[in-house]
Amino acid sequence: MCSAKELGLNSEQEVEGLFILPPETPIGTALGALFSAEEVLELEITPNHPDWLGYIGVAREAAAFGAGDVIEHSLELPPTADASGMVLITAPSGCSFYSIRRIDGLSRKPTPSWLVKRLALMESKSINLPVDIANYVMFERAHPLHAFDADKIEGTLTVRCAREGEKLEALDGKTYLLRPSDLVVADDRGPQALAGIIGGRESSVTESTTSILLESAVFDVATIAASLRFHRIVTHAGYRFERGSRAATAMEASARATALLLELAGGTASQQLFVAGQLPKPMTVLLDGDRVRQLCGSEMSDLQIADYLKKLGFLERESGWQVPPWRSDIERPIDLIEEIVRMHGIEAIPARSLSFSAPSSQADKNYDLMMLLRQRLVAAGFFEARTSALVSREAAKEEGALTLRNPMGEQQSFLRTSLLPGLKKVLQHNLQQGAPTVRLFELGKIYHRAASAGLEPILKVAEASEFSEEERYSLSLITTGPAFPISWRNNRERELDFYDLKGAIDQLVPGRISYRSCEEPLSEGVGLMLSILCHHHPVGYLALLHPAAARELMLTGREHPIAVAEIDFSKLSQVMGEDRWKASSLSDRRPGQENQSIAPFPAVLRDVALTVAKEIPYADLERVLFSSHEELLESVTLFDLFVDPSGEKIPSDKKSMGLSLKFQSYHR
Repeated sequence: MCSAKELGLNSEQEVEGLFILPPETPIGTALGALFSAEEVLELEITPNHPDWLGYIGVAREAAAFGAGDVIEHSLELPPTADASGMVLITAPSGCSFYSIRRIDGLSRKPTPSWLVKRLALMESKSINLPVDIANYVMFERAHPLHAFDADKIEGTLTVRCAREGEKLEALDGKTYLLRPSDLVVADDRGPQALAGIIGGRESSVTESTTSILLESAVFDVATIAASLRFHRIVTHAGYRFERGSRAATAMEASARATALLLELAGGTASQQLFVAGQLPKPMTVLLDGDRVRQLCGSEMSDLQIADYLKKLGFLERESGWQVPPWRSDIERPIDLIEEIVRMHGIEAIPARSLSFSAPSSQADKNYDLMMLLRQRLVAAGFFEARTSALVSREAAKEEGALTLRNPMGEQQSFLRTSLLPGLKKVLQHNLQQGAPTVRLFELGKIYHRAASAGLEPILKVAEASEFSEEERYSLSLITTGPAFPISWRNNRERELDFYDLKGAIDQLVPGRISYRSCEEPLSEGVGLMLSILCHHHPVGYLALLHPAAARELMLTGREHPIAVAEIDFSKLSQVMGEDRWKASSLSDRRPGQENQSIAPFPAVLRDVALTVAKEIPYADLERVLFSSHEELLESVTLFDLFVDPSGEKIPSDKKSMGLSLKFQSYHR
């Protein structure tokens, strides 16, 4: 005693209540013997194949690849007649073809169980026989149909754009306020359907309907899609129309539905199919076999190409290949070639290399290093700035500054010899806008004529001649403001200083940066200053601005140290050398260091306090601890250092060191 739903059966009976077997069913019959097995295919259809949205389209595709032969119902297309007086198309851009066929004398028979079952498999509910037949043909041939109750239609059916303020009470029980861009099918009273999407309740087919007007049309894809999205309607018909259809398939669907109606519901159909709009001629596409072989890279014969196309339903004509009516996606020769490749199998086409990789150049290596430096500076909290290469005479203070022949104005009359003047203006602007902390860098070109300009006093580059015009890349950095924002966890403000910027520069090329003192500052306004070396070659400088120069930039009443640095990228790239350009050489990993996964088990910490002689460095203690080769000892950290010059608590020549030992296992 179960319902059809509980048994997992798709039945015409209501899912609520018990499923009642026919009275003649023998007692003891196996349930599986009473219902034929159904295989339901769930297919994901690509938008370029609307023909696959019907059973026959999928069957044609399967047959083309050797699954068997397609068994189609023989259709007798009726003669066509002009639909003047019955149908009028006033929006030809939205509807290119519209057909109507009248069927009278329909009996009020229920929908056969096999048809209800087929519709249920497509998750479509049975309504009544005429509507069910129209839906079944849509699922079979991928072309939607609509049936009007002929007795409820007044005057001429007009395919037009909706008028402002018009409404439609649809079959889903909702009332839609239509837009002028919506396409409707209307009679003399008003809209009776939202064309290609959903019908109206006023002219709907019911159990008492005996005469219908069977609509089969071709609607514009973009118009249907726009109305679907705006009104948020989801219907099987709209889903198919927004993917395209053709007049030939519309006529076939109408003939098929008419034949089923006459077979299952009786009645009489009009001898002619009344049509409005244009009946397009069959499309023919020219194809060149040599072009196919050239694009595919495969030696297919013309006979093999023709065989592939014939299996897909294309007909060979003198003017080319005639496209089957159900293929609305074939328009060009390349479309035919794509079909040939599908049939031939792309895996059967031999792979050939038609290109070659260009060797890596010095410009490529420079670009890679630039991107690496940018990434590391951004990771360190810096923001990249971009300033103009054209500056005023005041900004280009050096003697070797290049003058423009035709400047746009006094403020853009020279080419910059350094990036720092531009960065200082950006820093000043950010401070005036309320930024508490500023970390900026710029990587760009600088220009100078004299060999002694820019960074040359530090770098001592002798390659440039005294008056040679030169451009080179430079990297400049500038920092100021609090190192960390003050919060409940950090109530002590620490300012960014000389050593913060030095730490950021150290991480640009780990393990390769060193410093040495400068005897004379590079320019006025600079206090502490160091020369930056890479592999012991000077590449730039690091400096702290004099407090007076820093206050001049602030203009906000605040006083924070301002640290600046400038690195000659061209010199840095040259010093790195060809043998040091591998990615591993620029890694943060130290020699012998290996990556490890995070331990899945908790660590154990043990603290040790040692009193040792003052002259013993911490490194010696760490070395002794690790020399024990304790496999679980993960790290040693110095967390406390105590000395007592008075000698009261510990001898004056001793020091107390607190060490934290971390023990960690990755296996238990």
